[in-house]
Amino acid sequence: MKIKDMLYNGFIKLNNENISEPMLKARLLLAYVLNAKKEYLIIHEEDEISENKVNEYKQYINRIITGEPIQYITNHQEFMKLDFYVDKNVLIPRADTETLVEEVISKCINNEKEEIKVLDMCTGSGIIGISIAKYIKNTSVTCIDISDEALEIAKKNATINEISNIKFIKSNMFEKLSNTSEQFDIIVSNPPYIKTGIISLLDKEVQKEPKTALDGGEDGLNFYKIISENAYKYLKNDGYLAIEIGYDQKEEVVSLLKNTKKYNEIYNKKDLCGNDRVVVARRV
Repeated sequence: MKIKDMLYNGFIKLNNENISEPMLKARLLLAYVLNAKKEYLIIHEEDEISENKVNEYKQYINRIITGEPIQYITNHQEFMKLDFYVDKNVLIPRADTETLVEEVISKCINNEKEEIKVLDMCTGSGIIGISIAKYIKNTSVTCIDISDEALEIAKKNATINEISNIKFIKSNMFEKLSNTSEQFDIIVSNPPYIKTGIISLLDKEVQKEPKTALDGGEDGLNFYKIISENAYKYLKNDGYLAIEIGYDQKEEVVSLLKNTKKYNEIYNKKDLCGNDRVVVARRV
């Protein structure tokens, strides 16, 4: 079968199943199967492909139809113009989170310290901490997660992106830091924040992602409560806390922070779609 015919067949099958962005996904999958760039598919559209490759492609198309995210098949997602490995053990990076990273980077740029210490809580695949470490060379980044599998992936991503100014700790939130005197200039987090009862209503692709990375408890605020009540203990004077939020959680998260009386200068940032996405606060 020719490349152009494989691509067309993949597109038709995905489109008939109402899969979003069927042509893009068909093209990405075929490029992955052929270990080639997308441009190769255009230049070589008349090339014949082996039966093994055709069958492999069909299997991947069927996995997409069953709801498996394409990122878990290709083990790849771009974020902040960097390449990241992902699989079923970690949340798939979203463009919305770039708003959070960009805000932290702006804080780092305006910080004149010789070394800026950053804590990335609930690091997952490591996209936040690694991106900050990549673009701000005078940072010392600590990434924390409770999942062994997630931490191994985060370490792998640090290697892929040639990051050395970073370390990884397995911990249930702040637990492993409780016996230390370490303090940070910035604490950043994209914690689980989906309400438990909502998860079963999400797109089937999202439901393939690890529940521990999605489930924020009955009200979606479990992790924000832990962070607001503990982060200030590990922040230097005038240090910043920056957290990603769900589009409808701004008022609740801001209230949690205000009620501790440990933060001031609280504000929010919107993502590119105009949704409230980030809350930032400064330690009193």
